Amino acid sequence: PLSPVRDDESVVGNLVVIMSGSVKAVVGRALRETGTALRVSSGAEIFTRHRPKVMFNGVKPFETNDTFVAPTASVIGDVTNWDESSVWYGSVVRADSGHPITIGFSSNIQDRSVLNTLPASVETLKTGFPPICHVGHFVSVGPGSVLVSCRIEDIVDIGDKCTVMEGAIVEKEVILEPGTVVPAYARIPSGERWGGNPAQFIAKLNPDEKKGIKEKAERIHVTAMEHQVEFLPVGSTYLHLEDLEKKGTQAVQG
Repeated sequence: PLSPVRDDESVVGNLVVIMSGSVKAVVGRALRETGTALRVSSGAEIFTRHRPKVMFNGVKPFETNDTFVAPTASVIGDVTNWDESSVWYGSVVRADSGHPITIGFSSNIQDRSVLNTLPASVETLKTGFPPICHVGHFVSVGPGSVLVSCRIEDIVDIGDKCTVMEGAIVEKEVILEPGTVVPAYARIPSGERWGGNPAQFIAKLNPDEKKGIKEKAERIHVTAMEHQVEFLPVGSTYLHLEDLEKKGTQAVQG
């Protein structure tokens, strides 16, 4: 066994390493913020070249001409966007583990939501199916929600900040209340309203509520098209840069 002195030396050494990393992080952030402040005070403006769609391992996201991907969203790897689908500001759709993600017709992934899949080391779920993430047609995924290797059938309204874990199935014509957590391998039956953590049955949906799910998805698509006309397929960063140059303002890529 190690002597107490050596143990103390080991603890001190670990603390030094941890503190060194923390100091580097703090100093690095301070330098970046200082540099930014100096550029702004000198009259320079900063523009970004964020790429909403990213190829990964040779696989490029597929989208149609009427798919809207917001300039600040990130769609990465083996992702298929059907017609009239939309991925909104700050959302991340990340298919970089060899398992695909599909977003159906007129479905929307709203602001700051995250869709991803299980790691490549997981080849099948406990159910025997591949760990893909499937979002059906006329589905609305509320802001801040997280979907992981799950299956969402057609005509579903997922409220704000919901979580649907791997292997879970949400059948058609379902409403999940905001903040609902659907555990791994759970099943939400068709035509029902669920909520809570973990998700629990609340009530059966009436015909008007079922109709409203589809109408909501269609309204969001109309809004997405209004946003899309503001951005060209190649991006609009260069337009911002041209405006800055016309004003005689020094521009710095951030």
